[in-house]
Amino acid sequence: LFVMAGTDSSASSRQSSFNSLAKDLELPLEQGCLTIVVLGASGDLAKKKTFPALYHLFEQGFLQSGEVHIVGYARTNLSDDGLRGRIRAYLKGASEEHVSEFLQLIKYVSGSYDSGEGFEKLNKEISDYEMSNNSGSSRRLFYLALPPSVYPSVCKMIRTYCMSPTSRFGWTRVIVEKPFGRDLDSAEELSSQLGELFEEDQLYRIDHYLGKELVQNLLVLRFANRLFLPLWNRDNVDNIQIVFREDFGTDGRGGYFDQYGIIRDIIQNHLLQVFCLVAMEKPVSLKPEHIRDEKVKVLQSVNPIKDEEVVLGQYQGYKDDPTVPDDSNTPTFASIVLRVHNERWEGVPFILKAGKALNSRKAEIRVQFKDVPGDIFKCMY
Repeated sequence: LFVMAGTDSSASSRQSSFNSLAKDLELPLEQGCLTIVVLGASGDLAKKKTFPALYHLFEQGFLQSGEVHIVGYARTNLSDDGLRGRIRAYLKGASEEHVSEFLQLIKYVSGSYDSGEGFEKLNKEISDYEMSNNSGSSRRLFYLALPPSVYPSVCKMIRTYCMSPTSRFGWTRVIVEKPFGRDLDSAEELSSQLGELFEEDQLYRIDHYLGKELVQNLLVLRFANRLFLPLWNRDNVDNIQIVFREDFGTDGRGGYFDQYGIIRDIIQNHLLQVFCLVAMEKPVSLKPEHIRDEKVKVLQSVNPIKDEEVVLGQYQGYKDDPTVPDDSNTPTFASIVLRVHNERWEGVPFILKAGKALNSRKAEIRVQFKDVPGDIFKCMY
């Protein structure tokens, strides 16, 4: 279903494409020193995902060594070189020259998440870099690679000790990842707590799945493709399946996973975001607020889920993980049918499936079109 066109992979062409997109979205092209703070720097998410992602941005030319400073912050007692050594282990196959240059951008500050002393040290590290850079700007980006239970205390510390001192030539932004609470009540409470500390344009609630290339190409596939545009409706589509399968279990993360389960971990965020992109109407533009508005509309059109259209399961051996309670009934597999009550999708089931420890690893969107009338090939099925 997806046709990937060849692209120029040079750093200059990617930077040019980014600049062009920024112009289309009316985003200001910023220069000057940028400090990226990774809170929870010693954890698995930071080592396996966040720092490698920052390295790829550096390798592609989006992060310049003269303009960016990366600071890791965590409770673990580590030196700068200690953190660099941990990160290096997850950058295998990369150019040694590029890796060494990237790692030199990284510093480490150790401290608690709920006391001012550590954040005062963090602010000093950032301020010293900004003074030495002498660019007159102060752009500070805080990425929380942490569980949501500590978001409020960490954000309070950032607000108290680490805000950018200049608003005219700088900014402070805070990025939080999923899971954003456990249910509607806890998510609303968390949103309220963060909203008391920061303006909305300072907060970024992100889903990293939206950064995948195929997911980003969904808007192009749907709204810039004359082949699919007239077919993308209930007259031609029989069903749509959005599937996320993993061929491994919790791999020692059972204690964390058991608190959330497969629905909160995968379906409620990753798959629901993809569902919105597949089912929503064409936005006014590519501006985030216009895409958000269309997502909200399609979610409001979803009928209540029927019990008989939900399948839950747990793979055999899940409770062998010593971090999982013996009486756990947390699902590791779920299949859910969503039905959209609007003119485009009435009668078309959207089947969302996700599971761990299955027989294959796959992430796909399968659009099943209806059979053509008078199908002469039916006898061959």
